[in-house]
Amino acid sequence: MSRRSEFVEFVIDQMTPIGRPRVRTMFGGYGIYRNDRIFAIIVDDRLYFKADPVTRAEFEAKGLRPFTYVARGKSVTLQYFEAPPEVFEESDAMRDWSQKAYGAAIRAMKTRTPNQARRRARKKSRAVKR
Repeated sequence: MSRRSEFVEFVIDQMTPIGRPRVRTMFGGYGIYRNDRIFAIIVDDRLYFKADPVTRAEFEAKGLRPFTYVARGKSVTLQYFEAPPEVFEESDAMRDWSQKAYGAAIRAMKTRTPNQARRRARKKSRAVKR
């Protein structure tokens, strides 16, 4: 098992005021969770916060870009935006942006259809049985 980078440890320490988040490796990066809700990702030592229609304009107003990757020759853009630089310098900024991202994660869970929720529950139960 590989050791987390110093950057990941730094971000987690900075987020402690909102409650120590849980970190899981995923697709060559890390998912950052609070209460089993993913609200941020770290890829290539870059922090991205979850966004939604409520918070997206704030990210865009600061000129922050969404996380994009290429899969099967096509560009895929996720609803995660670069963290503003001030989150690495000011603990209040990290707390505020983390809370916004967590709020977006909560709202995203509420907008899932019953079928999406059932599929997710089925996947979880299969993973537990293995």
